[in-house]
Amino acid sequence: MKRVVLVTGAARGIGLETARAFLEDGWSVAMLDIDGAEQVAAADALAMPERVLPLTCDVADEAQVAAAFAAMGERFGRLDALVNNAGTASFATVTETSVADWRRILDVNLTGPFLCVQAAVPWMGQGGAVVNIASISGQRASTLRVAYGTSKAGLMHLTKQLAAELAGHGIRVNCVAPGPVETAMAKKVHSDAIRADYHDAIPLARYGLEREIANVILFLCSDKASYVTGETLAVDGGFAATGIGLPSLRQSEA
Repeated sequence: MKRVVLVTGAARGIGLETARAFLEDGWSVAMLDIDGAEQVAAADALAMPERVLPLTCDVADEAQVAAAFAAMGERFGRLDALVNNAGTASFATVTETSVADWRRILDVNLTGPFLCVQAAVPWMGQGGAVVNIASISGQRASTLRVAYGTSKAGLMHLTKQLAAELAGHGIRVNCVAPGPVETAMAKKVHSDAIRADYHDAIPLARYGLEREIANVILFLCSDKASYVTGETLAVDGGFAATGIGLPSLRQSEA
């Protein structure tokens, strides 16, 4: 019987590419997204209706999460992996961040994965896997990301808590922390100056690709990672590991 993964925030970007990677590996995929129309269009574009289930869901809403997982269970009857990818952000200073924005970001980025794990566990058996998608913003502080960075740091610790508790159920829980990725959103909002700064700070000197993130997620959900749990893996071209400026080094090597 085909293994089943549920991916949140699956209508675009890393979520959609993750769904595609699992399909190519032979899995069936439940795709959750708050944007119902875009979600259906994304699922249709994958052209595998027998193995894809698009579901409209706000992961911060407990009732919607419960309904989505019930629909997943009715269609596939099992769940082998959960990828908590849905997220939201607002880029503002501490004093300019509204309480409403703070609450919404934490609700989606931190409470959402908590609710989805609660809903997933009853469908999972031994060998189940959860992968939470955090960010390098949860590892290293930066300006204008007080709510986003805090939510992702919390998600990394939630990963450890879940790994400790769910090990007794035979469920592994890990986290991926992407660096800057060539998504449609990044191409839209990252100026040439921002991109140049990132290139100077990243040892591999480029943005990551959506498929590069998806490949790591697939690995962590696979039997090849059967002894890995409670870990956060930075997929960032070496950004988090670097403590020295690179431009001067590159000049000296030229």
